[in-house]
Amino acid sequence: MTGKAAPIWITGRISLDPDEIEESFVRAAGPGGQHVNTTSSAVQLRFDVRNSPSLPDDVRHRLERLAGRRLTNDGVLVLIAQGERSQKRNREEALERLVELVREAARPPVPRKKTRPTLGSKRRRLDDKKKKGAIKALRGKGSFD
Repeated sequence: MTGKAAPIWITGRISLDPDEIEESFVRAAGPGGQHVNTTSSAVQLRFDVRNSPSLPDDVRHRLERLAGRRLTNDGVLVLIAQGERSQKRNREEALERLVELVREAARPPVPRKKTRPTLGSKRRRLDDKKKKGAIKALRGKGSFD
């Protein structure tokens, strides 16, 4: 069965082309006995965020900020999954993490609502300032009579 792979849907309007995702398999680090030394079960998933035609500009910028240290200087997102013993499960886990990260970037930020301090909080602040000032005034230099 040959043909083009199905798109990976993130939201109702955003999908990723599987051809944009590059996978390579490497040896996993950590414990696991002799078997871990002979198999390449860890997956390194690479996704070019900056040059992806699938992502709108606003989502691309939010994803770059969310990626943090996982983003290379060239704008490639690198995810490594090595928690499972099987290559298949690590591959699924890396893909799930990519989808979740893009889904989070697709959510627009909630605009901040300007708020004002309440009258009561202003009064309490001023009362506290007066009390502190009175205490400090008592610390003045005393007379040595």
